[in-house]
Amino acid sequence: TFAMQHKHCYSHMSILAKGRVLVKVDDDIDEYIAPACINIAAGKHHSVKAMEDSVWYCVHATEETDVDHVDEVLIMKEEV
Repeated sequence: TFAMQHKHCYSHMSILAKGRVLVKVDDDIDEYIAPACINIAAGKHHSVKAMEDSVWYCVHATEETDVDHVDEVLIMKEEV
């Protein structure tokens, strides 16, 4: 499984509860084996690739409660 590359305007924590993943942040790739907590810095493109069955949590602080609009708040739009 692969989570597409994106970025946020704030730093956030991710938790790898189970498994093994490759995390790409800009041009750097690191491998993590559960259990692990990973800090993703603001404005950094990042993606996650599961190398085996994995459980990954992204922890975001937001006051948005409408699931149809939460991505608009969390994910930075790319300048074209």
